Amino acid sequence: MKVGDRIKVIAAITVYHHPAHRGKPFNIQGMEGQIVEIIRDWHGRPISPNYPIKVDFGDRFFAHLAEHEIEKISAD
Repeated sequence: MKVGDRIKVIAAITVYHHPAHRGKPFNIQGMEGQIVEIIRDWHGRPISPNYPIKVDFGDRFFAHLAEHEIEKISAD
């Protein structure tokens, strides 16, 4: 996967920061978004984050996910 790819969440993931459900549990399984960043370094130093893929779902909602939680549906 790479930046710009469209993805779909395939795992049951509960978030508490969705703008329409702030502070309440919200399952994002089935939502589609676009990869905007894959984090591999911090200020030039290599790192290995648990959730390196930053996904934009629109409406000011972003989430950091792991590769096994998403599937690619198309590339831009």
